Amino acid sequence: MPDGHVVTAAEVEAELQRVGVELQPLDIVLVNTAAGKAIGDPNFVNIGCGMGYEATMYLLEKGVRVTGTDAWSWDAPFSYTAKKVKETGDTSLIWEGHKAGRDIGYCHLEKLHNLEILPPSGFTVSCFPHKIRGASAGWTRAVAIFDD
Repeated sequence: MPDGHVVTAAEVEAELQRVGVELQPLDIVLVNTAAGKAIGDPNFVNIGCGMGYEATMYLLEKGVRVTGTDAWSWDAPFSYTAKKVKETGDTSLIWEGHKAGRDIGYCHLEKLHNLEILPPSGFTVSCFPHKIRGASAGWTRAVAIFDD
């Protein structure tokens, strides 16, 4: 998807069908936006697409409770969102993917690396978080584990 695109539920469903994956409850979904290859680029925060409310709710209603992306945010880059809010006056567009967690709780990981080398399925994702007292977020070591 182009930079700034907000992914829809229909696009998620089409991609899952394309790669032959049927989501199961508690599956972890990782979204490769190609932003991961841009880490270090001064324009990194403007690169990649994002998951909208509708797309996020699609995953959550299937039982997904952990998601991840290679982009700096689960949502579309904020520069694009700010432009849409200015044009429409619709402030509900700000962090819409994040806000889906108000309806169905979930956790997400951002700035993941090497998602482009992972297969569509067939591995386990393990996350080893660093606990920070009083914080709403922190860093984690996320790894893909493959069975032999």
